[in-house]
Amino acid sequence: MKTTRIVAAFAACLTVATGGFAIYQTSYAGSPPPVRLDHKALPLFNNPPAASAQAPATVSVPNFAAIVRRFGPTVVHINVRGETVSASGPDLSQVPPQLRNSPFFQFFQQFQNQSPREVPTEGLGSGFIISSDGLVLTNAHVVKGAKSVTVTLTDHRSYKAKVLGTDTKTDIAVLKIPATGLPTVRVGDPSKLQPGDWVLAIGSPYGFYNTVTAGIVSAKSRALPDDSMVPFIQTDVAVNPGNSGGPLFDSEGDVVGINSQIFTQTGAFEGLSFAIPINIAESVARQIIEHGHVQHAKLGIAVQTVSQQLANSFGLQTPRGALVAQVTDGSPAARAGLKAGDIILSVNGQPVNDSSDLPMMIGLMRPGQKVELGVWSNHRKTTLTATLGSWNDATLVADAEGSTGHGLGLQVRPLNATERQQADVHSGLLVKAVDGPAAQAGVQPGDILLAIDGKPVSSVAQVRAILKGAGNTVALLIQRGNNRIFVPVDLG
Repeated sequence: MKTTRIVAAFAACLTVATGGFAIYQTSYAGSPPPVRLDHKALPLFNNPPAASAQAPATVSVPNFAAIVRRFGPTVVHINVRGETVSASGPDLSQVPPQLRNSPFFQFFQQFQNQSPREVPTEGLGSGFIISSDGLVLTNAHVVKGAKSVTVTLTDHRSYKAKVLGTDTKTDIAVLKIPATGLPTVRVGDPSKLQPGDWVLAIGSPYGFYNTVTAGIVSAKSRALPDDSMVPFIQTDVAVNPGNSGGPLFDSEGDVVGINSQIFTQTGAFEGLSFAIPINIAESVARQIIEHGHVQHAKLGIAVQTVSQQLANSFGLQTPRGALVAQVTDGSPAARAGLKAGDIILSVNGQPVNDSSDLPMMIGLMRPGQKVELGVWSNHRKTTLTATLGSWNDATLVADAEGSTGHGLGLQVRPLNATERQQADVHSGLLVKAVDGPAAQAGVQPGDILLAIDGKPVSSVAQVRAILKGAGNTVALLIQRGNNRIFVPVDLG
């Protein structure tokens, strides 16, 4: 079974990733958990060296010590105290009746009705000073559930901090300490970063204050499996629990990110760390400082990745963009004319290469903002304009990726009035049985077939007519429960 966990500020776990790995937010609570290669250079191919080969470029190493001397004092250590509710007592409901007269049952029964009590907790994290009058930037998960927050400077001065606001969707928090004349960081431009560039982190891993680690940028615009709208900077800089909220510097000493998460099997650093780009953090922090809260925009659709089979079905030469699987009634997307089966290729001229790009692009905009959407619809490009709404959990751009496969082989019938009402659809076909290619595709009995290649279906005759003129691949729009997904089917 594939499981994942997020370790938050007080060692509470929340399932978020897949594939046997876990994404850990790098705040820290409590104490830390306790080849030789021989080879010969054998040519595999007898390719002659290129005649125009050039000498490799010389890479200079940044002066890390100078960066630490100048900007190390801007990094702070954060101590968080809170409380968690303890269990009310043992659960004896599953004890068999024949054992309820035993002395052990009677002994534990005295604890059954004890009232829940609050147990003190403590967490550690990092942050950095963004204004000389005491504004500090950190991660939202560092101060989650905090009763009190203490910020300690590198000169050992400590201050009680006020949490001005947090934004869980970007994992940003702003603190205020009663101090003036403080050193501040210099903000850089994450867009100038390239994979292979040097970067530097300063923080308090496992409570070791002002620890400095360095590495390179591994990748940019990483989407993580935690419904985040942040295009993370991936690095190989050593980041561990307690580093959360600390700055990521570039080779010039400018802050380009906030260290936030690690990808790991053990809970400790394994070469994959992720930072929030500073331009996103700065935008969110500005809203917190000015308004005390953050607003994110919504479009009101569910999207899924465009596979090669789906691209073939919709006549798109290259599998890219975000395939619209569902449009919320009355949403900005519906008012703009978007419909299921459309593929969003760009937002304000910026390409949407994958479905994971769209939630980040839209969610970081402001409600009321107008956006121009480049859309592939009915086998041709078109442009739509949408006025974004205000985000909430029910209508944020979601990922509708689901079971997909190959082939077709369905037994269907029209929905009756009761079934249409229960499914909240105007028409469709109920899948009665699945075999052969359809079963391999992941279609299940009980699914509702709504459309084929974007064309609504309400009768078996319509299905046959559409399939008769279809190409080698078709896309089935399936509703399963409250979710809608496109399933690509290879007709072969």
